[in-house]
Amino acid sequence: MVLEVALIDVLPGHEDEFAAAYAQGHPVLAGTPGCRSVRMTRGIESPSRFVLLVEWDSVEAHDENFRATERFEKWRALIGPHFAGPPIVEHFLDVPA
Repeated sequence: MVLEVALIDVLPGHEDEFAAAYAQGHPVLAGTPGCRSVRMTRGIESPSRFVLLVEWDSVEAHDENFRATERFEKWRALIGPHFAGPPIVEHFLDVPA
């Protein structure tokens, strides 16, 4: 399992519209084969900053089953107009205790 972390800065004043677009697009992302869970969080100190957390079976599941498909195009068409800039996206692995 890998965790995708996307830091998303939204245009000031677009926070509610972005949240509504995320709610509309959630099924598109969550229904992707290889997607285990999806969670969006919003900054307290920086309310225009959101963090998307997605658990994937693998980086390939993210890239091949989502990014390279029309699902991504639909997703981006919904949320993209509210971006203040390109999101910062990275993948992470759990560190054993």
